[in-house]
Amino acid sequence: MTEVQLPHTPDRVELRDLAALASGGDRTALNDLLTRVRAVAHRYVRSRLWTYPGGADMVDDVAQEVCVAVFGALGRYRDEGRPFEAFVYGIAARKVADAQRAFAVADVSTPDLPDGADESPTPEEHAVRYAELRHVMSLMDRLPEKLREILRLRVVAGMSAEETGRALGMTPGAVRVAQHRALNTLRGFVGHEAKVERRAGEERHG
Repeated sequence: MTEVQLPHTPDRVELRDLAALASGGDRTALNDLLTRVRAVAHRYVRSRLWTYPGGADMVDDVAQEVCVAVFGALGRYRDEGRPFEAFVYGIAARKVADAQRAFAVADVSTPDLPDGADESPTPEEHAVRYAELRHVMSLMDRLPEKLREILRLRVVAGMSAEETGRALGMTPGAVRVAQHRALNTLRGFVGHEAKVERRAGEERHG
C-alpha cells in the first residue's frame, strides 16, 4: 500500500486526504480534519444565522453539531471525486435548517434585569440594525439560490473563491464571475428602489 505523503503545512492538505487518513484510524489526521471542518462550519453557520435574534449565540453549538455529524459520517464517506468541503457543506446546511426551524417555534424569553448600566445597543438601535439586515436579506432572496449561496459564503462567511468553489462544486474563476454578477444584480435592485422612492417623493411634493 502506497503511503500518502502530506505537505508539512496542514492547511495545504486536501480535506479529502485528511478524511481518508482519519477513516483509517490516523488520530493526527482526524484532529486536523475536525479543526478545519469546525472553521469552515463556523463561518458558514454564522453567515446563515446572523440575522436571527439570538442567532450569534447559537453559532458555536451548531458548528459543533456539524463537527459531530461529520465525525459520525466518516465511516460512510466515500471519495467519489467531489471535494470533501461539499460533503461538509451539505451537513452544515441541514444543521442550519434544523436551527432555523427551532428559532421559528422557540419561545422568546425575558432576560434578567442588569445590575448596572446597560451599555449594549438600545432597543431602537437593535431595531434599526435588524431592519437593515432584513432589507439586505430580502434583496438577496430575490437572487437565484446559487448566487445567493455564493454571496453568503464569499461576502458574509468570508470564504475564499477556492473554498467556495470546493463547497459548491465550481471553479474559483466561476465563483468570481458569479459573485460579480450577483453583486451587480443587487446594485440594480437598490438602484430601482431608489428610483421608485424618488418618484414617489416627487409625486407627493408635486
